[in-house]
Amino acid sequence: MSSTSSHNAPFPAGIPAPAPKNTSSDHASIAPGEIAIGVVIGRASEYFDFFVYAIASVLVFPSVFFPFEQRLEGTLYAFVIFSFAFLARPIGTVAFMAIQKRFNREVKLTIALFILGISTAGIAFLPTYSHLGAASIVLLSFLRIGQGLALGGSWDGLPSLLALNAPENKRGWYAMLGQLGAPVGFILAGSLFAYLLSTLTTEEFLDWGWRYPFYVAFAINVVALFARLRLVSTNEYARLLDERELEPTNVVEMTRTQGRNLLIGALAALASYALFHLVTVFPLSWITIYSPRSLSGFLVIQIMGAVLMAVGVVISGIIADRYGRRRTLGTLAMLIALFSALVPTLMDGGEAGQNAFILLGFSLLGLSYGQAAGAVTANFPAKYRYTGAALTSDLAWLVGAGFAPLVALGLSAHFGLVYVSLYLLSGAVCSLAALSLNRALEIRD
Repeated sequence: MSSTSSHNAPFPAGIPAPAPKNTSSDHASIAPGEIAIGVVIGRASEYFDFFVYAIASVLVFPSVFFPFEQRLEGTLYAFVIFSFAFLARPIGTVAFMAIQKRFNREVKLTIALFILGISTAGIAFLPTYSHLGAASIVLLSFLRIGQGLALGGSWDGLPSLLALNAPENKRGWYAMLGQLGAPVGFILAGSLFAYLLSTLTTEEFLDWGWRYPFYVAFAINVVALFARLRLVSTNEYARLLDERELEPTNVVEMTRTQGRNLLIGALAALASYALFHLVTVFPLSWITIYSPRSLSGFLVIQIMGAVLMAVGVVISGIIADRYGRRRTLGTLAMLIALFSALVPTLMDGGEAGQNAFILLGFSLLGLSYGQAAGAVTANFPAKYRYTGAALTSDLAWLVGAGFAPLVALGLSAHFGLVYVSLYLLSGAVCSLAALSLNRALEIRD
């Protein structure tokens, strides 16, 4: 990889610049907006795939893979498999970091693309329990693990590069751009499932209709990952990543020296990650089991909520740049704690209450989640930032969201919705505790 160029006029890939490298100014040759394009493409494709699987875990998998169980138990089993990707993701990150150190970033992303494509397409073609028996459940589990490993391996360092190159007074704005992938992904996935539910019979949907979103997810992920691969493999981006020291480091060494930052990073945004699944996946499962409401109609309400979330994500960038990300996250964690008290009243309040829960919850989620990613990665020294940012994200998803649908549905079914309130409240408390320890963020914001 070439490390020379002119910072005033970037040369095409493969053509070295005549001037020596000037490390103090080379990184200005690529604007933050250009980096943001790669971040948005990558995150939107990942979230679409994420929500396709999440919605299928509620609407499809209990019937086609666990027909021998009641709806509640079948959904809980589906949520267990849902969590496998979050368990596998940090393992994938570590394994693919080793591949990158041994070969290069392009090889790592290519292998991740291959595994992600096989896993997603494999689910689309997977025989159901009625055709393959228990083997279908085992295969679904392996494919879900494959998705998690691949997502860990797809880390390209662009979010960290964006954070480092964003203007100091616009860091909150640029930080929220990648987070827009979440509402966009939900809007696309929810709309696709709502359309299928409203146009197909139940038999048609469970027989073959549910497979189409996975075909679409496969296609989108392939295109998006190739786009990111082409982006990071250019000489200009490779040079910029190298200058910023965004390269893998020894995980054992990093854990030993940066364990505090990893822990704080995983907990700082816990309120956002817990709320994430409590307004997307959990309500859909609760409505499916306990309410006579139209599922396609409820998805439409959630899509409306995702639109509000997108607006909240954008607003979060403005607020964070004015008041600081640490203060923004802390304030939103307190609001989420207050919102947690409303869970039983709203979810048990009929359609009006449920709609209010979704719309208010998505709005809060947008404001908080907009600044959740990389909230404390500024604490990592340059040497550890590439690996630290990836593992912090993995651990935050695992601790905050990986088991949230399973825990929330299990608690509400066996003990009542008030325990879902306590679960969400615990996430908010953990966020506030972690942010109070992370005084350095306020200084570096």
